[in-house]
Amino acid sequence: MADQYDVVVVGAGNGGLVSAATCAKAGLSVLLLEKHNLPGGCATSFRRGRFEFETSLHELCDVGPESDPGNVRLLMDRLGAQIQWLEVPDAFRVIVPGPEGYDATMPVGRKNFIDKMESYVPGSRESMEGFFQLADDTRRALDYISASSGKADPEVLKRDYANFLKTGAYSMNKVIRALKMPKKAQDILLTYWGYVGADGDTISFALYSRMLDLYLERSPYIAKDRSHELSLALEQRVRAFGGDIWYNTEVTRILTENGKVSGVEAGGRTIASKHVIANVIPHIVYAKMMDERVIPTAEIKKANAREFGSRGLVIYLGLNKSAEELGIKDYTVFLTDHADSVKNQRTMRTIETNNMQVTNCLNIVNPDASPEGTSIVYITSLYTADAWRDVSVENYFKTKNQVMRHFIDIYEKGTGIKISDCIEEAEIATPVTFARYLGVPQGTIYGYIASEWDGLLPRLQTLYTENTVPGLRFCGGHSVRLLGYGSTYQSGELTANLTLKDIKEGA
Repeated sequence: MADQYDVVVVGAGNGGLVSAATCAKAGLSVLLLEKHNLPGGCATSFRRGRFEFETSLHELCDVGPESDPGNVRLLMDRLGAQIQWLEVPDAFRVIVPGPEGYDATMPVGRKNFIDKMESYVPGSRESMEGFFQLADDTRRALDYISASSGKADPEVLKRDYANFLKTGAYSMNKVIRALKMPKKAQDILLTYWGYVGADGDTISFALYSRMLDLYLERSPYIAKDRSHELSLALEQRVRAFGGDIWYNTEVTRILTENGKVSGVEAGGRTIASKHVIANVIPHIVYAKMMDERVIPTAEIKKANAREFGSRGLVIYLGLNKSAEELGIKDYTVFLTDHADSVKNQRTMRTIETNNMQVTNCLNIVNPDASPEGTSIVYITSLYTADAWRDVSVENYFKTKNQVMRHFIDIYEKGTGIKISDCIEEAEIATPVTFARYLGVPQGTIYGYIASEWDGLLPRLQTLYTENTVPGLRFCGGHSVRLLGYGSTYQSGELTANLTLKDIKEGA
């Protein structure tokens, strides 16, 4: 337990674990500090009675099979993290009630997806093929920009990635409308917007098309032993590479000297380091952990201009009947009031109007996820504003129970499957829970909204400006790669490699 390290990583969430492992593997002395007693942040699990619940992971994109590994599988392989991957059989089922609604189950595989969409929306094939062509162009361009570390040659972009330049700065809705895609096909295509909490007018085409394409081409995956398996595997690699990890140790200050990072204060000790990687949202770092005089004004303005991403709510249900007995056949079911994502997004601002949910049954992918004759169902919803702010302490538990009953009722009416009479264990995590556990403003679980001006492309192009104070870099869902499990793992590696470059260049 030294008092000086080459790199200090603050926070053992997804990005922090990968950053620490990557830096340690490169031979640096690394200290990973975590205020809780477990690694992973939301990438963990917990027990109630005889059930072990997955905290937050629905599914991972960009894993891929061993025969066609995606970036996440390759990253884990590079670090030597052994994961038992399970493939999710379909993309999603989406149910929208009412005369203009639909019940659509979409498969994985691009061709399968297009064929299925044509069966639901005759005449959609041409626009869907156009969408995936643009998604291809986007993928190739983003790979080039990532490889250039934010220093892409404008002439190369104009010559080789013209379609990307036409679409990269626009929202999903602007692009798919320009493709003259039928409205129903647009709505089904945008179903995954519920995973990111930004509607079709807000989320960038580059981010969404890339995510959807990865889900379809390489299938979604989960870890057999829940996301806690991922966190423990990475934690073990940090230690195997010689890194130190201190749990129950909260970083209270990031120290600077002559305008540069000089270390941290944590657990009553001062640890010297010229390089700090923060798996902490910049709002917290700037407001509570640093001397504001050393933070560039432009960084303060950028943080203030950003909007917090969606606030999380998860209902965990342990049922004393199997999925087969209940008639549950789908792993992922989206249920929404409105087909249109923009209308849905407006309803998600308050507790009273929010009816949007994603429901998963873990046993569909992992039959051994719970004891024989039982099943695990969890319902996730998001709020697009600080909806729980005015819930009083006295009414908090009453409100939680009302919200839980409300979302269970939506699931039962939407699917025709009765689950309320076989609930053995029930727990609910609200935005208040996430704010307390993760230490994030308003319970945001997605960092910042990936808007047009602040989406994947602008962040990649301004990669080096994320280095706010010399020696400080950020990783995690609020960082360059944006939200999602896969993105946060990759952000951890990217940030570590940039830090290695800083050290090599004496920055």
